[in-house]
Amino acid sequence: MASSRDLFFLIISSIFLLELSSLPDPSFYDYLRESGLPAGIVPKGVTNFSIDIKTGQFTVALPVPCDAKFENQFHFDYNISGVLSDGRIGNLSGVTQKELFLWFAVKGIHVDPESSGLIHFDVGVADKQLSLSLFESPRDCTAAESEPLTVDLSNHRDFKKQSEDIQSILEPLRTRRTIGF
Repeated sequence: MASSRDLFFLIISSIFLLELSSLPDPSFYDYLRESGLPAGIVPKGVTNFSIDIKTGQFTVALPVPCDAKFENQFHFDYNISGVLSDGRIGNLSGVTQKELFLWFAVKGIHVDPESSGLIHFDVGVADKQLSLSLFESPRDCTAAESEPLTVDLSNHRDFKKQSEDIQSILEPLRTRRTIGF
C-alpha cells in the first residue's frame, strides 16, 4: 500500500510532467535570441523551419517572398537558409538589401561583439552597419511584387558582369545633354 508521502510525490511528479509536456516548441525567433541575435532579422510569418542543433544549419519558410522596411529595404525569399552560431549567421541565402537603387545579396549577419548596439550585414566586399534596436522584434512583411535584380559582390566574375550591366543602365543618363534657353 502506498504511503501518503509516495502518493504526494506521484501527484507532484505528474503535475510537473504535464507542465513540461504543455510547453510550446521553441520558435525560430527563440533560436535567434538564444544565439545572441535579435528576432527581427527574420520577418513575421515564418510558416515552417528546420534547424540542426549540432551544426546550426537552418532553413526558414515564409508564405510568400516579401519586403520589409528597416532603415533600408530588405527582401526575403520564400526560403531563407544559413548557419546559425553565437551572434552570427553565415552562408546566408534568401535575403537581399537595397542600397540606393541597387539590391545586394546578404551573405552573413553578425552582432557587434563590443556591445556597440550595431548589427552588421555582409554583402560580399562591403559591410552595412545598422542599429541593433531596429531589429528587436519581427516586422510585418509586405508581399513582394517581383524579385529584385541582385548584385552579388562576392564573386569576381559576377561582379564584372554586373558592373557592366549597371554601366549600361547608367550610360544613357550620363550622355543626356541639357539644353539651356
